[in-house]
Amino acid sequence: MLFNDKTVLITGGTGSFGKKFTEMLLKKYRPAKVIIYSRDELKQFEMNHVFNEDFMRYFIGDVRDYARLERAMYKVDYVVHAAALKQVPAAEYNPMECIKTNVNGAQNVIAAAISCGVKKVIALSTDKAANPINLYGATKLCSDKLFTAANCMVGDRPTRFSVVRYGNVVGSRGSVVPFFKKLVEEGAEELPITDERMTRFWLKLEDAVEFVFKGFQRMQGGEIFIPKIPSMHIVDLAKAIAPNLPIKIIGIRPGEKLHEVMCPSDLYYDTLEFEDHFVIKPSTEVKLTDYAVNAIGEKGKPVPDGFDYNSGNNPCFLTVEELREMIP
Repeated sequence: MLFNDKTVLITGGTGSFGKKFTEMLLKKYRPAKVIIYSRDELKQFEMNHVFNEDFMRYFIGDVRDYARLERAMYKVDYVVHAAALKQVPAAEYNPMECIKTNVNGAQNVIAAAISCGVKKVIALSTDKAANPINLYGATKLCSDKLFTAANCMVGDRPTRFSVVRYGNVVGSRGSVVPFFKKLVEEGAEELPITDERMTRFWLKLEDAVEFVFKGFQRMQGGEIFIPKIPSMHIVDLAKAIAPNLPIKIIGIRPGEKLHEVMCPSDLYYDTLEFEDHFVIKPSTEVKLTDYAVNAIGEKGKPVPDGFDYNSGNNPCFLTVEELREMIP
C-alpha cells in the first residue's frame, strides 16, 4: 500500500483539501508520520483536536521560508503541495504577495524536496492555470511549469514531481456554495449571478483527494493529471440551493471567464486521454518517458487535433437534482 509506513507532508495542510486528505489518508492507510505544514496556528490547534494521533506533526511554517521547508521535509517520503494564495481579487490587488507564495513558494518546495530526497511530490493546480486571464491563474501556470520542469533538475536523485489540476470543489471555502447559502439564511430576496451562460467544472472534495491518491500511483514525473469530471450551469446551482428565489444578473467580474478550461487546445499535441482522466505531457523531455503508459500500466491515446476540454463543451453536465444531492 502506497502510504503505509511512509511519512507524508502536506503544505497548506489546514485548508479544506488538507483536512480531507488527512481524514481519508488515515482511513485508508497506515502512515508512519503525517506532517501538517501551514502558517495559521489557530487552524492547526483546531485540526489537532480532530487528528491527534501520535504520528501527527504540526509544523508552523510558510512555503516562502526555504530553511523551514527543508527542515520539515527531513526523511519525508511524499509531499502534497496544497499551499497557495487563491482569491482572485486579492491576488490582483496584492500581486507580489501572490507571486511570493505561489511561484517562489513552489520553487522552495521543489528545492527542499530534492535536497531531502523526497520520493514523490504532487502539486495541486487549478483550471484557472489553463489560458490564464488573472494573476492567480498566471502564478499557478508558472507553478505548474516549475513542477513539471523540476524533473529535469533531479539528476540521479529519486525525487519526481507531477501536478494535479481540477475545477471547483463543492463546499470548499472558496466555493460559491457557502456564499449562496449564507445569502439564503440572511433572507436574501434574490441570488446574484454573474452571467446566466456561465459554467464550471464541479467535483466533490473526496473525489479530488482520491484523484491525488491515484496520481501518486500513476505518476512517472512531469505529468499534469486532469480528471474527467462533470460541469454545471451556475443558474442550475442557484436553483438547487434556492429554487424559489429569482436571480439577478450582475455581470462578469474582472478576471472571470464564462467557461473554465483544463486542457487548452494550444496543447492538444501534448495531451493524452485515459479512461477517466487526461494527461498533459511536459514540454521538456524527461528521460524519453513514454507517458502513454503510466506507472500502473494504464494506456492513453492522443486526443484529436485542436481538442480542448472546457466546462462549456464538457459532454457531462449535472442536473439540478444531482447538484442538490452533492451540496453539503
